[in-house]
Amino acid sequence: MTNILIASFYKFVEITDPVALRADLLSCCEQRAVKGTLLLAREGVNGAISGPPDQVEAVFAYLRDDSRFADLSYQASFAENMPFYRLKVRLKQEIIRMGIPDLDPSQNAGQYVTPHQWNELLEDPEVIVIDARNDYEVALGHFTGAVNPQTKSFSELPQWLASQTSLRHQPKVAMYCTGGIRCEKSTAFLRSQGLEEVYHLQGGILNYLNTVAAAESHWQGECFVFDERVSVVHGLEQGHYDLCRACRNPISSADQQSDLFVLGVSCPHCYGSKTPQQSQRLLERQHQIELARSRNQPHIGARYSHRPQ
Repeated sequence: MTNILIASFYKFVEITDPVALRADLLSCCEQRAVKGTLLLAREGVNGAISGPPDQVEAVFAYLRDDSRFADLSYQASFAENMPFYRLKVRLKQEIIRMGIPDLDPSQNAGQYVTPHQWNELLEDPEVIVIDARNDYEVALGHFTGAVNPQTKSFSELPQWLASQTSLRHQPKVAMYCTGGIRCEKSTAFLRSQGLEEVYHLQGGILNYLNTVAAAESHWQGECFVFDERVSVVHGLEQGHYDLCRACRNPISSADQQSDLFVLGVSCPHCYGSKTPQQSQRLLERQHQIELARSRNQPHIGARYSHRPQ
């Protein structure tokens, strides 16, 4: 029974008191046994939380009582088990780290495109479509014809965009990411560089997969998500990937059949990258996880909760 609500959300808005807001949000979520990660900065809030639907809704009701978040919405999906192991509310310089000062996505981001309009945009020969995610995410799935910048972190994307001089002569540029937040910043960056006709997918891939029928979809593969589900498919149903607990890369069933895969210790992505001491510690951690499981007890190392995208 899928009785756990997972809510992913963000909002770029000026927050002059992130320290006070952190204390209030931490208390609000703890009182309702809501788990997940919330990032706060002067530029806004970025989060992914989960719990019983009424308790998650209570957190959003609390936030919307603040005029700064009155129109706050979220991407909803459901799971049988809690996808987050604990609650974290953290203060950051940026709610999604790009490293470009003075960007204001709340005022200068590209034009929103709904999921159904996105299909039309993908079929427009004058549009170049750019995937704003990292290479390990793109490896799981992408939109047909999209350009992969092959970045390892979001902070690498501005340099890549700046190096693409052909974009200056491209009539239209469209960008997409998991939930929309990275595109808010990346399209704002493009506009700061003088590009005018810039678009991004409203609500990101998650909104698209939850809105567009598979038969009408231009999406190929699965979408990496930043929680214990690891990946989702159309309808936001859980996908077929797991997570390597050593390197935190998504791994397929084929990866797990490899001779390089050792549960909790290595996978084809990270085999040979650990020192003997690190490998021994991972082996011991996996032993403790299995021991706790045999006793029907939780273990902190049994799950890994990603930060919001």
